[in-house]
Amino acid sequence: MTRQVSWHGIYPAVTTKFHENGDLDIPMFLKNIHFQVESGVDGIIIGGSLGESSTITHEDRLALLDATLEAVGHQVDVLLNIAEGRTRSAIELAKKAKVHGAHGLMVLPPMMYKPTDQEVADFFIEVADATDLPIIVYNNPVDYKIEITLDIFDQLQHCPTIQAVKESTRDVSNVSRMRSRFGNRFKILCGVDTLASGRIINGRRWMGCGT
Repeated sequence: MTRQVSWHGIYPAVTTKFHENGDLDIPMFLKNIHFQVESGVDGIIIGGSLGESSTITHEDRLALLDATLEAVGHQVDVLLNIAEGRTRSAIELAKKAKVHGAHGLMVLPPMMYKPTDQEVADFFIEVADATDLPIIVYNNPVDYKIEITLDIFDQLQHCPTIQAVKESTRDVSNVSRMRSRFGNRFKILCGVDTLASGRIINGRRWMGCGT
């Protein structure tokens, strides 16, 4: 049975640790994981942008996922990040994440070359249709030059597995536009620490994914 991810609180995208020869340093990685959990986070995102998503392999991600699930999977939500240029590769990793026991996924737009808005929508829809794991999409046009626009979200709202967005446009008014157009359809978590501090929406503090 697929775990229900709460999408509430703090979900840090953790760094990946390495030995000097480039191999994963799992003990040091887990030291950080335990520190995060002891500090009160609500979830962990593995292999995010600052977790070397552009350099680590699928096998590396899954090894980090396995270690995290074994260590703290009973305490917090554990998500695997997907950042791929090819839809098939993204789907393959999503399916492997499910087999390995991930509680959910964070999915970035298709990488490498700047796609059209429809290509972005099609990418997310195909990945979402291929898994029953809950998904948070990462909207960070400042760093990735690809914005998940309101019109794209209009297509994504029909995918039940796409449940949340990591909002990193640096435009706080975008949250208001999302709420006005989609109500509570998408959980909105902030990926920009300085903007998240003290932000209140509808009487609730805007919490979210720290990078």
